[in-house]
Amino acid sequence: MSPYLEKFMVFLRVEKNASHHTLTSYKTDLNQFIFFLISHFDSKEFSIEQIDRLAIRLWLGELSEQGLTQNSIARKVAALRSFFKYAFRNGWIKKNPAHLLVIPKKTRTLPKTIPAPDLQRMLDSYRNLIDSVGSIQDSVILELFYTSGIRVSELCGLDTQDVEVTKALIKVRGKGNKERIVPISSSVNKLLKNFLNQRSHPAQNIQSISDEIKRTSKVKKKESPLFIAPSGQRMYAKQVYRIVNKAIRQYCEVSQKSPHVLRHSFATHMLDNGADIRLIKEFLGHSSLASTQVYTHTSVERLRTIYEQAHPRAKS
Repeated sequence: MSPYLEKFMVFLRVEKNASHHTLTSYKTDLNQFIFFLISHFDSKEFSIEQIDRLAIRLWLGELSEQGLTQNSIARKVAALRSFFKYAFRNGWIKKNPAHLLVIPKKTRTLPKTIPAPDLQRMLDSYRNLIDSVGSIQDSVILELFYTSGIRVSELCGLDTQDVEVTKALIKVRGKGNKERIVPISSSVNKLLKNFLNQRSHPAQNIQSISDEIKRTSKVKKKESPLFIAPSGQRMYAKQVYRIVNKAIRQYCEVSQKSPHVLRHSFATHMLDNGADIRLIKEFLGHSSLASTQVYTHTSVERLRTIYEQAHPRAKS
């Protein structure tokens, strides 16, 4: 199975332009399925053609008994369907065991958001040049998440040439490698200018020139990433999560402390202040308006809470 899995992963990466998150998730899911099959067939030596619909059903049943959510099972089903469709198309199997396999309906939960005053305090503290709680890079990362609504993978993929400070725009590569232009506020644009100037003149930074050279030496020669991780490589998702988690933990009490909460907050606060949902869809890079409409439910719930608190007959 492993050679087939490797070929499938190459297909996803090269031909489908799948994101790093998708590649990691699909590989994990399929490796878990292979581990189950070893137990199911009571042998490591089994053929891909031995896998039938019953084996898949048994695995999904086991996952359900383990308490996995419908969303997690739905993703694993999607991974199986995609893999076996590719295997069938390439002639590895004569019959597709995952054909017409039903993807469980995902449970829709309302996005978690952070109150605007808390976000303002957090961002202002990071911008404070005299007594900053983080680096200028941390400040730029936090500002971009909240003021543009970009995804983690999109932020990590930004290069210096993707920033047009003269026009206050950034070019973002989203899911499926689709590009979109996202405007940024004048204040964030000014912060970006300062950040890029510090990158161009490392002697003016807190770190020494030798530290800067050491820090950036692991970046590939042809690359010019906008954000650099402490290891010296292009910024990666895990480090971004650390930066965001640390910041939110200091200033907010929201249970979920991830970059996606800032993306949710961006969309919800825009909608609360009268922005057209179609405009928000373009900002977020959603291919379907249905994906964006979840934020209308958040706003409705907020209105309901305010109504119940403020109206004298709301609870009568």
